[in-house]
Amino acid sequence: MTPPARPADTIAVCCDDPSLAAEAKTLAERLNLPLTSDPANPSFPLLLTLTPHRLELRQTGKGAEGPLWVDFAAEALSYRRKHTTNRKESIARAAGLKGGATPTVLDLTAGLGRDGFILASLGCTVQLVERSVLVGALLADGMERARQEESVAAIMARLSLTVGDSLEILGRWQGPRPEVICLDPMYPHRRKSALVKKEMRLLRLLVGDDQDSDRLLARALMVAASRVVVKRPRLAPTLTGPEPNFTISGKNSRFDVYLVGDRGVMIQPGERRPPSAKEV
Repeated sequence: MTPPARPADTIAVCCDDPSLAAEAKTLAERLNLPLTSDPANPSFPLLLTLTPHRLELRQTGKGAEGPLWVDFAAEALSYRRKHTTNRKESIARAAGLKGGATPTVLDLTAGLGRDGFILASLGCTVQLVERSVLVGALLADGMERARQEESVAAIMARLSLTVGDSLEILGRWQGPRPEVICLDPMYPHRRKSALVKKEMRLLRLLVGDDQDSDRLLARALMVAASRVVVKRPRLAPTLTGPEPNFTISGKNSRFDVYLVGDRGVMIQPGERRPPSAKEV
């Protein structure tokens, strides 16, 4: 998916500890971003900030949000991981985790990686793809720190990350087809921003809305071996294309599930899906 244009003066890299200055310079060069020595520089609405503990995205100016970072060992995610089962988690049910199944998963819109992490915690091998190099930097930092945490290290071993254009990756896909492809495109909210979570507001500032989700769905249906799962706001329309075979709804979001046959052809709603080798 092609990343949106980002003004060069929107975001800069900085650090809040002088000992990290060289590392911040290297990061700025790698991401092709300006470097500032002021951790509260008002000239940049967003600052990708190195701290002694993690990489953070910070807003500056009046009404700035608190910092955003990726933490797979956070209390809320730990609670979700420890108390989840493939029967309770909507994403697990949508991905077909039943009867001990642990399909290979390609998450083409990884974002902060939370759904991918939950699927990995349930035994799936998950390849994350993130189109934004900035979100990818936050995600890579969180994954590296989590690999050092004994409580989640085994889960992280089932997660990998690729930063790149999802459409291009699918277009040149070779080798075994992922059993499940997951999409969670950024939806253009029209409600007041106060109703949207802080994480979503900051991510939107970085990546904007996804304008090519329909194309991504069409290509995913050609590559997935079993199903494509699309996460949507509960009341949002389906993506343009075929109708999903079924939907799993939650309080604020839903998962539209598209079943795929052995040759990459979508199974029409009401048509029986041939059993896989695992099911025979």
